[in-house]
Amino acid sequence: MTTTIPVGGAGFRPYEVVVGRGLLKQAGEQVAALKPTRAFIVSDETVAAIHGETVRASLEAAGLSTGMVTVPAGEASKSFAQLEAVLDRLLAEGLDRRSLVVALGGGVVGDLAGLAAALFMRGIDFVQVPTTLLAQVDSSVGGKTAIDTPRGKNLIGAFHQPRRVLADIEALATLPIRQVRSGWAEVLKHGLICDAAFFDWLGDTSPSGGAAGAKGDPDALERAVIRSVQIKAQIVGEDEKEAGRRALLNLGHTFGHALEAELDFGEALTHGEAVALGCTMAFRYSARQGLCPASEAERAEAGIRAAGLPTRLPDVDHAFAADALIARMAGDKKAEGGCLTLILARAVGDVFTDKDVDAAAVRAFLIEEGAAGPV
Repeated sequence: MTTTIPVGGAGFRPYEVVVGRGLLKQAGEQVAALKPTRAFIVSDETVAAIHGETVRASLEAAGLSTGMVTVPAGEASKSFAQLEAVLDRLLAEGLDRRSLVVALGGGVVGDLAGLAAALFMRGIDFVQVPTTLLAQVDSSVGGKTAIDTPRGKNLIGAFHQPRRVLADIEALATLPIRQVRSGWAEVLKHGLICDAAFFDWLGDTSPSGGAAGAKGDPDALERAVIRSVQIKAQIVGEDEKEAGRRALLNLGHTFGHALEAELDFGEALTHGEAVALGCTMAFRYSARQGLCPASEAERAEAGIRAAGLPTRLPDVDHAFAADALIARMAGDKKAEGGCLTLILARAVGDVFTDKDVDAAAVRAFLIEEGAAGPV
């Protein structure tokens, strides 16, 4: 049993996100339906060891010539060096303009492989096969591809929509629980943006509630993935290039990316953990500015903390400096004209973009949150 969610908009060719179980074994028939001349897998070393042969065998059984290139697991692979290595391998393998890249892995692989596909011969097709919850509900849908630089996260990239997304719920069973919770942060984020009832279901511990998904329950995970993709597909369809409503999907990310960058994108804070922390900070800042009731900020924080995710700076074993975080936020790609841009809240399920945020007010808030001021 699968669920197919269409993604389409005025500016790009429509495609489908297929959510179900056993999709890795069906990858060959799904990819062959797109009629590529070849299908070449890009993965990371960890995922390739677990799922690589399953997908390769499926592609070959469907009559597709294939191969695989792997990169080291982790955020550090979203780099110019690994992008060059992947592109060189695609050239060495003799791929042509009707070949297709299969991005098998989490968000790092999806971003890297998608950007490589966008650049190769000025753009070839690719299919996302996300194997982490975070990638299934967020990075695999919407066409954002990018690498990082020492100056910030995702600053070099392109919009390049996949031809198809295959979200196999069974692949999530191999994830460490920390990675499940990390992806759950993006699920919670979708509820915070525009579906308060969904957010409340995610925190519901009753037998019919969704809270078990944060611990890996496959039924709750499948429902959460389907609803999250529906939300993201609708927003992306309205605004592919983030000129308007799509910016709301960045809730928590301006704070979160600054925290990640200060930690050199290390293991002290996963991307999802940074987003969870950033979401609660955005809600508390909104309450501090009188934009939303304090009770709504408390509601958001309670739902996120119940999933085992960080909600306060002291939850992270690092001494953050307010001025350093402000500098990171000012360099974020969402900033315009030197002004800070934040996604702020009126209530759970009701957020908006503020492109003229007072840096001094944010600095005072960060110090109140526990970041250090100047010595």
